[in-house]
Formats: sequence, structure tokens, C-alpha cells
Amino acid sequence: MRSPFRTPPWKSPGSRWDTRLVRDASLVWLASGVVGVSFGAISVAGGLPVWVPVVMSLVVYAGSAQFSAVGVLLAGGGPVAAAATGLLLNARTVAYGLAVADVLGRGRVARLLGAHLVTDETVAFALAQEDPGRRRAAFWISGLGLFAVWNIGVLAGALAGGALGDTARYGLDAAFPAVLVALVLPTLRKDPAVRRSALLGAGLALAVTPLVPAGLPVLLALAGLVLYGRGRRAEPARKDEVTA
Repeated sequence: MRSPFRTPPWKSPGSRWDTRLVRDASLVWLASGVVGVSFGAISVAGGLPVWVPVVMSLVVYAGSAQFSAVGVLLAGGGPVAAAATGLLLNARTVAYGLAVADVLGRGRVARLLGAHLVTDETVAFALAQEDPGRRRAAFWISGLGLFAVWNIGVLAGALAGGALGDTARYGLDAAFPAVLVALVLPTLRKDPAVRRSALLGAGLALAVTPLVPAGLPVLLALAGLVLYGRGRRAEPARKDEVTA
């Protein structure tokens, strides 16, 4: 029987795989594992059975959405409210999917699996690379490793239960933001349009944080992409003026 992957997505023609990608991705994996342990422990310590965070991590696989959904459940909300909260927070991945659509590959299985691996971290890591082949390799290496480490961390945290105590005291919530900043800094330095969009998005998120529920500021920050599009359209016009 022929494999659905004629060649592995990360080794498709034009992909550039090297140990440096694994080295760089390992920083994201480490942060993911730490936060996964926190999620599993919080879920079980709050009264949920071990299988709930484990299955959720395999099927949903969306860190912030999982934390929010579990928060709703532990606060007494029903499954429908928890699912709606998760879907709302995860809506940003629609834009992420469009950004890496050409990275996933052309096969149906590759695109389906790749869509499941789309996260803030995998997209940021892939888009930080310089050429299409390296972006594809970076996406699959970081995505598959992240999925594995996240689920292992969640299982470990769930089994540990309340033994870890208050996970907030360890500062685990700072791990992911620190890694994401490190990933996007090279792109921010090179592309003025990206810097303008990021500043606008960050400003909007900070402004509305005291006014809206958790998670919505991230969605509203996507409005910064409007400025990015305008900047890109203006560049050809400026080039034509210089040529003339």
C-alpha cells in the first residue's frame, strides 16, 4: 500500500533540513513541555479526571484555548460554554493557516495534519526562516516535536495532579511569551511593515485588556494586519516613483 506521504513533508523537494532547526526548535519544545505540565496539573487539581486534559490535548491541541475551556469548566460552566470559549480564542489560527498555506504541502493528508499543528509557535518559527524550503522544514520539525512534547507534558502534569501545588508560583506563564519574542525579533528587525503592524496590534491588545475577557485582546491585535497590507501596497508605488 502506498503511503499517503510520497515523501515526508519536511523532506519534500526544496526543503532544507539541518540540526540547527532542531536546536532552535528545542527551545520551543522545552517551553511547551513546561506549560503542558502546568495545564495537566491545574486541570486535575481542579477536580477534572486525568483523561479530560489528556484527550483535549490530543484532539483540540490549542494551549490558550485549552486553559480557557478548563477554566470555564472549573468555574461551573457547561461543555457548550467551554467549547465556545475555546473556539473563539482559537479563531486566530485561521489567519495563521493562511500565512503558512504554502508551507504545509499539497497532499490532502499533509494539509490536514499540518492544519492540526498550526500554533502561534510553529507559525512564528516557520515564518522566521529565510527561504520556502527552510520554512517548510522548520514548520514540520517544530510542529511535530511541539505536539509530542506538549502531550507528554500534559500527561505528566495530569498524573502528578495536585502534588505540584500552585503552578503560578513557578512563573510558567512567562515561558511561551519569551520564546515567541525571540522567534519574531529577526523578522521585526528586517521588515518595517511587520514592525508597524506589530506595534499597532500590541497597542490595541494592551488598550483593550482591562475591558474585554481574556483571549480577546489577541484576536483584536490581528487588526494590525490591515496596516501591514497597506504598507505592502504602498511599496511598489514608492519604487515606481523612484524609478520615474
